[in-house]
Amino acid sequence: MESLLNYITYPEDLRKLSVDQLSQLAKELREFIIDIVATKEGHLGASLGVVELTIALHYVFNTPDDKLIWDVGHQAYGHKILTGRKEIFDTNRQLGGISGFPKRSESSYDAFGTGHSSTSISAILGMAMAAQLNGKNNRQHIAVIGDASIASGMAFEALNHLGSTNSNVLVILNDNAIGIDPSVGALKKYLTNVKKGIAKDENIFECLNFHYTGPIDGHNLNALVNELDHLKLVAGPKLLHVITTKGKGLKKAEENQVTYHAPGKFDKLTGELQKKPVVPNEPQKYQDVFGYTLVELAQKNKNIVGITPAMPTGSSLKYMMEQIPDRAFDVGIAEQHAVTLAAGMATEGLVPFCTIYSTFLQRAYDQVIHDVAIQNLPVIFCLDRAGIVGQDGATHHGVYDIAYLRCVPNLYIFAPMNETELRNMMYTAQLGLNHPIAIRYPRGRGVQEKWQTPFEKIEIGKARELKKGSEIAILTIGHIGNTISAVIKEIAEKEKIGHYDMQFVKPLDKNLLIDIFKHYKHIITLEDGCKMGGFGSAILELANELGHTQKIHILGIDDIFLEHGTVEQLHEQAKIDHLSITKHIKMLLNE
Repeated sequence: MESLLNYITYPEDLRKLSVDQLSQLAKELREFIIDIVATKEGHLGASLGVVELTIALHYVFNTPDDKLIWDVGHQAYGHKILTGRKEIFDTNRQLGGISGFPKRSESSYDAFGTGHSSTSISAILGMAMAAQLNGKNNRQHIAVIGDASIASGMAFEALNHLGSTNSNVLVILNDNAIGIDPSVGALKKYLTNVKKGIAKDENIFECLNFHYTGPIDGHNLNALVNELDHLKLVAGPKLLHVITTKGKGLKKAEENQVTYHAPGKFDKLTGELQKKPVVPNEPQKYQDVFGYTLVELAQKNKNIVGITPAMPTGSSLKYMMEQIPDRAFDVGIAEQHAVTLAAGMATEGLVPFCTIYSTFLQRAYDQVIHDVAIQNLPVIFCLDRAGIVGQDGATHHGVYDIAYLRCVPNLYIFAPMNETELRNMMYTAQLGLNHPIAIRYPRGRGVQEKWQTPFEKIEIGKARELKKGSEIAILTIGHIGNTISAVIKEIAEKEKIGHYDMQFVKPLDKNLLIDIFKHYKHIITLEDGCKMGGFGSAILELANELGHTQKIHILGIDDIFLEHGTVEQLHEQAKIDHLSITKHIKMLLNE
């Protein structure tokens, strides 16, 4: 049978097909996605689940004039392939290639950039209101949002507003009962009852003034096309409830939806994951060090609780959820709620470990300041994925946390250089602190073969002198300090270089720094975060306060948004890789 996908570059080509041909196209599109993601990696299950929905939307609506937003964007691979990016789809998430998420600068079909969840309804309502004000009353506006994302506070705020307008907006609820991990909460239970036909008489969306239809089978192209054609003629706010299966079309992805959200490399025919070579004594991932350590501490301290906003697997809180389920909580995609929930628990004497990706804590900034720091509540924030994270790109890099937290009074900031430091800081924090603390650590593996060492208390605000020198002092914060240890070994005049693991961005080890400023000609600071307002800025501010005038060389990320690529490639771009640091040190030694 001749390929249909070969003849489709843009949706206008798609619209030349008959409805009867769309099922064949769906099969080809699914195979195309599987074929490339199997070798290039990326987000698989979400895109496979919406193949039919993607085709139907572009078939019925006049995109890009009609506006279409994919919430989060994990599921937008089919959309990208059908909107002019088929030939370059194999560059997805690669350095210099297309983004793994919708991106306005990449295509006119990407109406809004969506790297984080629950923004689509607000954005599409903004576009619809703008269309009304500009007299474009025939333009259609569609937001596709999952059952996990629609439970987020921001989505509820947008639904509440949208329901009070006459804006021409269609919200498509893509209900597959899973985000990255299985969906949680009362709304999930309600949607399950709707699907079973046992929900209470009143429909929550109809009560919010939406024209509700569904639930319908999201893999039935005829049903989808017919319903979308009908909804084009319905004015005002509309919600179509669509039932899909994440990973549809690849048996392994349907059976194991958590793993196949982003499975890495796999066999495109069988779905079998590519076995990674076993590395003897390979260091543990930081997230797992956190997860196992939290269980170890919680078994001894009954006041410890764990909280995550929808990332139990990614953060490894799953270990506590499995072993101590009554004290570990997945609150759904609700970062603001997670932080204030932790604050409430802290007022009653519990010891909350709120584990959250650095990039997602940005969403709860007011709660960190207002609900935690102002009240000086000892919440323990464990910030996973701090620093450059790689191929998810600008929306996911955790490079702003030091800068945006450093200015908040009452808040300690700690970054471990290795697994032992992470364990010991977690141990120290649960003993009882008089302030909240943020412990930041990167995605990926640590550096130690044996990390399950006996706990030791860490002195707050105390740095470590790893190596004394005579001319250049290198001050590092966090895991990236291991790069300096490796660099120094290769430099001939290594006796001139001192290395200090500062451990704390706040409070700084003032006494040690006074000594460093007195005895070294050059100071270099190194961080895997933004330079502006970051760790290096803190050192510079202290030097100025103390009246020291030697130049401080700040190595970190410039005032730009780094895009996607491997962590190694992006470190090179930011000039915080092994080679760039070595050149900088040798330049100073030769002065």
